[in-house]
Amino acid sequence: MNYSKIKRYDISNGCGIRCSIFFTGCDFHCPGCFNPELWDKNSGEIFDDAAKSELFSYLEDEHCDGLSVLGGEPLIQGQALVELLENVKTKFPEKTIWLWTGFKIDGKLDETQKMILQNCDYVVDGQFKEHLAGKKLRFRGSSNQRIWRHANGEFVRADDIEDNKRFLK
Repeated sequence: MNYSKIKRYDISNGCGIRCSIFFTGCDFHCPGCFNPELWDKNSGEIFDDAAKSELFSYLEDEHCDGLSVLGGEPLIQGQALVELLENVKTKFPEKTIWLWTGFKIDGKLDETQKMILQNCDYVVDGQFKEHLAGKKLRFRGSSNQRIWRHANGEFVRADDIEDNKRFLK
């Protein structure tokens, strides 16, 4: 599992002040993609114990509201991402996890991808569509993308997120 960068403070990707990680590798290659440099799964650095320690040290910050997982495509990271998210949930149960994916959560997913999603509090799904792009879309690049909240073991639509504080947990 490779990543491009870990951002200590991010206020653009999810509610509140977040720590973000950008994984590499994506086969969607959406025209107008925000991060085309992350398409190559062999780019970036290997997510090793040092990277995990860095990420966890950022999550320990009392001002950090949670983790945002982006890419590239997080859902192709496999079991290693399942384990990372489970570790985050165990060590930081008060923190929320947001994840962006080109896959649709109600589409065809393998069991590992479903396990990744089960560890997330919010998921933004759907491939970026350049002709549907909008600068006023909250947490989405194009209007076809949907925001889902994980509640009581199910995902419910949360596209109307407006107030950051209301949706922290």
